[in-house]
Amino acid sequence: MSTPTPFGRNAEQRVPRGDVLGTYETYAEAQAVVDRLAKADFTVADLSIIGNDLKTVERVTRKLSWNRAALEGALSGAWFGLFLGLLLTFFQTDNIGVIFVAALLIGAVFGMFFRLVTYAISRRNRDFDSRTQVLASNYQVLVAGEHLAKAQDVLSRPAPPE
Repeated sequence: MSTPTPFGRNAEQRVPRGDVLGTYETYAEAQAVVDRLAKADFTVADLSIIGNDLKTVERVTRKLSWNRAALEGALSGAWFGLFLGLLLTFFQTDNIGVIFVAALLIGAVFGMFFRLVTYAISRRNRDFDSRTQVLASNYQVLVAGEHLAKAQDVLSRPAPPE
C-alpha cells in the first residue's frame, strides 16, 4: 500500500499549508522571491504563493461607438481574410494577387458586418469596453515548515549578479 502524497488530486483542491516566508505587495515581488530560491537550487515544490483578500477590478478602457466597432470588425476580418488567402494560394497558382486582395476585402466586409451586429446587440447593456482582473491585497510565499530555515538562509545572502 502506498503512502498518499501532497501532490495527488486532493492537493489541488485545498489551500496549501506552511510557514510564511514573506508577505509582498505585488505578485511580481513574490514571484521574484520564488525565482531567487529556484536559482539557489531550493526545492521549489515546497513553495506556494497565496493571494490574500481577492478583489475583482474592472478597468474601463474606452467608450464604444459605431465607427470603432466597424473599424475593429474590418481589421479583424481582414486578418482572417489574409489567412484564408494564404491558404488558397496553396491550391491556386494563377492570380495569387487577386486571391489575396479578394480574400482580404471579403474578410473585412464580413468582419465588419458581424462586429456591427454584435455591437448592436450588446449596446443595450453596456457602451464601453473594459478589462477585468482579479487582484490580491498582498501575496504570501509559504514554505513547508521543515524548509523554512533553509529558505531564510538563502534569502539572507546577497543576490548573485545576473
